[in-house]
Amino acid sequence: MNSIIIALLTVVAFYLAYRWYGSKISNTVELNNANKTPAVSINDGIDFVPTAKQILFGHHFASIAGAGPIIGPVLAALYFGWLPALVWIILGSIFIGGVHDFTSMVASLRHQGRSIADIAEDTISRRAKILFATFLWLALILIICVFAVVAGKSLAVKPEVVFPTLMIIPVAILFGFLVYKLRVNVLIASTIGVGLLFVFIWIGINHPIVIASDVGTATKYWTVILLVYSLIASILPVWVILQPRDYLSTSVLFLGLTLGYIGLLISHPTINAPPVVAYNAKPGPIWPMLFVIVACGAISGFHSLVASGTTSKQVEKEEDAKAIGYGGTLTEGILAVMALLAVIAGLYWKGDSALSFPVLMKEKGWIVTFATGYGQLTKPLLGATLGTLFGIIVIKTFVLTTLDTATRLGRFIGTELFGSRGVGINAMDNRYVSTIVILIPAAYLALTGDWQKVWPVFGAANQLIAALTLFVVTMWLVEYKKPTKYTLYPAIFMAATTIGALLYLTFVSFLPKGKYLLAGVSLVLLALALLMVSEVWKKWQKVSSKV
Repeated sequence: MNSIIIALLTVVAFYLAYRWYGSKISNTVELNNANKTPAVSINDGIDFVPTAKQILFGHHFASIAGAGPIIGPVLAALYFGWLPALVWIILGSIFIGGVHDFTSMVASLRHQGRSIADIAEDTISRRAKILFATFLWLALILIICVFAVVAGKSLAVKPEVVFPTLMIIPVAILFGFLVYKLRVNVLIASTIGVGLLFVFIWIGINHPIVIASDVGTATKYWTVILLVYSLIASILPVWVILQPRDYLSTSVLFLGLTLGYIGLLISHPTINAPPVVAYNAKPGPIWPMLFVIVACGAISGFHSLVASGTTSKQVEKEEDAKAIGYGGTLTEGILAVMALLAVIAGLYWKGDSALSFPVLMKEKGWIVTFATGYGQLTKPLLGATLGTLFGIIVIKTFVLTTLDTATRLGRFIGTELFGSRGVGINAMDNRYVSTIVILIPAAYLALTGDWQKVWPVFGAANQLIAALTLFVVTMWLVEYKKPTKYTLYPAIFMAATTIGALLYLTFVSFLPKGKYLLAGVSLVLLALALLMVSEVWKKWQKVSSKV
């Protein structure tokens, strides 16, 4: 099959879904610009800041995208084949992921910008809030740790990307100053910002920065530097770094997507990989493991943390939520399909050449594999070498955005859980204290490598967040006497999938191989899922008895 057919069908499907299904969900939650959003009613100039739709879309998309919509499809294509991955990306984005992101954002807008875990107290029970918030806070420690290490290692291994990666910070500050202080047109400021970034890319290629000769040592240095950066960036007002940096990152990604699809139109390569590789592969059976491996790009629990964490505090008008929440998910789906096509059409399946998909995955890892395939797609425009480097820069930029967004989210969750509205530690209401508290364990895990002991179950944990979020939103809709089918059925599917994945991991992958720590963590997650489902069921029965 020709790759251009898949690309065009995906874009058309997502466009029609936005117009049809997105409108259905919008009508269900009754978006109304007459309602004051938390950004307008609270507006503290730090976290609650009314923001233009196009800039906020940039922040939201950059935060939810990260490396997830690239690594998931690449791994799924290798283990199961491109067809199951493609079907899940399209259907998951339209009917589950987009609904998950959009409704969690709107629920937060109607609850003063509070997180989805905090909303659980109002819609389900206080016990549900404590269970959910504790799990989210611990998960964010792991997310911060892993993204700091991944970003640090990328800078150590690819010193050419160090300069452009670091220079996006002052460029973002300049962009924010131009837009917010000098009132420069966003398009003009964007052109200046993106133009400077390409200058810095050129400088980075010609002047790579090596912080230490040993990769392991360099990785630790960069990890510490990035953690310090995330501390500072997550405390500053959102308009200083967060908004402009994410907006510029999204601009770079959109350029990358445009170049990738133009490359497809010019070269229209055929797909070299098999549509189905196996129904039971190394990670496990196609259900439930495919739906855990491909998270971002279809549905990811982390998205709800962003939607109800940073993004909901910046929405200027309620009707903007459709484009940012539902539209952002579909855009991420387009990125996931591009990642898929890069490795199944840009690379070869058989042979041991430097362009072999399985060989590159085995020897170089997913970042180099994707970047190499992307370089082949954009070869008619950029040349293979520059195209490959540009692919790596796109990934690196988004890993950095996810890092400090996760840190800010950890501050929010920590305050809600441990602060005066939670267990009563007033010091945790202070944004400096709550940020430092979550960064200390993240730094310890990052520098000691202990995170690797529990990371194999994180995919299931992430999808557990998505399932629980959909249950919380469902109960929110019940309270407002709105139709629940759009969220309830996806919640049941994701809960069944997560529980299935945890059972498989525990009793097939971990216990028989003596991996007792991982088995224990899986069982704890399984218990959490069952407890939360029990809380939802009790509340559902209570509400139903009054009808």
